[in-house]
Amino acid sequence: MTLATAGGTAVVQAAGTDAWAALRQRLAAWFGRGDAEREAGELVRLDNTASELAAAGAGGAEGPGQAERILIRQEAMWQARLESLLESLGDDERHRAAEELRALLASHADSGVSAGAGGLAAGGDVHIKADSGSIAAAVIHGGAHISPPPPPAPSQG
Repeated sequence: MTLATAGGTAVVQAAGTDAWAALRQRLAAWFGRGDAEREAGELVRLDNTASELAAAGAGGAEGPGQAERILIRQEAMWQARLESLLESLGDDERHRAAEELRALLASHADSGVSAGAGGLAAGGDVHIKADSGSIAAAVIHGGAHISPPPPPAPSQG
């Protein structure tokens, strides 16, 4: 059940991100279990989920809290689908499928952005701008000091 919960969460979190295409394809193949027609059906379901989440995120959900309810519903639906497939398998195949799903979710999590101590990591664009004599930086190692510019040199003439 924990694995299915993680899978439902992964689907909802990945939809609309750079990670979506890879997760979508791998998860559909996992559900298909070698059956191309079943895999194609899962791709349609995943695309429908992504569309519904995108519409909710873009203000397409009606009423306060509706977007959150859509997210929760989609997450629960994918959790139930994952649990159902795992429960439908025999013991050996269930164990193998669970290991495959665990590896799939781990590789999805590993594809995230990270940085070491003192570093900066971003999964998208980063815009850094300084205004009014300030300093702007993604990461500053060491100190930073702002002082007024030196006065202009006396003109020679």
